[in-house]
Amino acid sequence: MSFIADILLVAGALGAGFYCLVLSSRLRRFTDLEKGVGGAVAVLSAQVDDLTKTLTRAQTSAKASVDTLDSVSDRAEAAARHLELLVASLHDLPEAQALKSGPKQSENPFFVRRSSKVEERP
Repeated sequence: MSFIADILLVAGALGAGFYCLVLSSRLRRFTDLEKGVGGAVAVLSAQVDDLTKTLTRAQTSAKASVDTLDSVSDRAEAAARHLELLVASLHDLPEAQALKSGPKQSENPFFVRRSSKVEERP
């Protein structure tokens, strides 16, 4: 009886050893850096690093654009205030003085290129 138990024990050990060998080869192929999941993980890790760098550059560029836009907006607001002040000061001018200093208005608003009578040349 003990001989049969020893044979079964050896058979079980050989079966477990064969199972471990097959499992080891499958695991080696699974974690292969070129073909298996390990390769996919390595590629995804590199892509994540590239995306992180690109995102950092985009954030830096956006920050610079916002700063430029803020300064241009501040300059535009200052110019608008200055123009409002100039327009307000124009309203303070009296009418007669504004007409004297402005361009003279013609009575006929239409431009005439030729006279209505055409002279004949000999």
